[in-house]
Amino acid sequence: MQKTSARLLSLLSLLQARRDWPGALLAERLDVSPRTVRRDVDRLRELGYPVAAVKGPDGGYRLEAGTRLPPLLFDDEQAVALAVALQTAVVTGAGIEEAAARALTTVRQTMPARLRRRIEALQVTAVERPGARPVPQADGGVLMAISASVHAREVLRFAYESPPEAGRDGGQAPPRRVEPHHLVAWGGRWYLVAWDLDRADWRVFRADRITPRTPAGPRFVPRELPGGDVAAFITGRFRGSDASGDWPCRGEVILDLPAAVVSRYTRDGIVEELGPDRCRLLLGSWSWPALAAAVGGFDAGIEVIGPPELKHAFALLARRYATAATGALLPPPPAP
Repeated sequence: MQKTSARLLSLLSLLQARRDWPGALLAERLDVSPRTVRRDVDRLRELGYPVAAVKGPDGGYRLEAGTRLPPLLFDDEQAVALAVALQTAVVTGAGIEEAAARALTTVRQTMPARLRRRIEALQVTAVERPGARPVPQADGGVLMAISASVHAREVLRFAYESPPEAGRDGGQAPPRRVEPHHLVAWGGRWYLVAWDLDRADWRVFRADRITPRTPAGPRFVPRELPGGDVAAFITGRFRGSDASGDWPCRGEVILDLPAAVVSRYTRDGIVEELGPDRCRLLLGSWSWPALAAAVGGFDAGIEVIGPPELKHAFALLARRYATAATGALLPPPPAP
């Protein structure tokens, strides 16, 4: 028979594994009497675990949500996964870096040495793109308030700060009233996808510019998101389309470059190798001139496969570049 401390951990692990446990089945799994199970359940309650008795022919127990956080029990894989997730949150930024760092320290301190060594072997480094501006992070309390409104399906009222380039103070504007539908993480920022009641349209708001107002509005029946998929919807909004999630302009070219080189600098294009120094590229953008300029950035021979709009965009850029280059083909100045 297990010692009392080990048996309590086994009992807690079983209670966390499923919703309801008949008392007789717990006694069988732990190889103890039903009376011992009852005593062990009482000890767990004294430690802060909200174990409720389940009525029924056989009786039983259920681990419910409590009013405070008691000690938690994780198996090895759960503990490692938790530590990895916390370390990722610390370095990648999600507005909870400080809290994640404290939680990671706590988890490491309570881990056995064999697991701590596995975690310490994982080193995550966040690499910023050269010249990238710092990404403002949303306050954790704001994220919780938004998430609560989404879950409760209550109209959210908030002040929305206008970007500095807008030239106006968003705090002076009337509060926005929206039906919040999804809280989304995209590109290191948090966004709220919501139906704007005053503008009668779907909107995407940056969470770091939101200041919730109280009280919350009335409950609402959720509308159907265009396309039915939040990932496709928000991708489409950032790319300039309504909800398809695809670029409005897509073209196909052949480049005189190895596929390995083109793939290295193409985030969401499709690259097909045609030879050692030749590949086919299918790429999208928000406009045809932007697409032509992106392809031209590879500094290689280009053969346009289609569509005709892409060829016209290359011709347009050629005229613009020729105009911009007027007077540039002069002899270079003498060296000092």
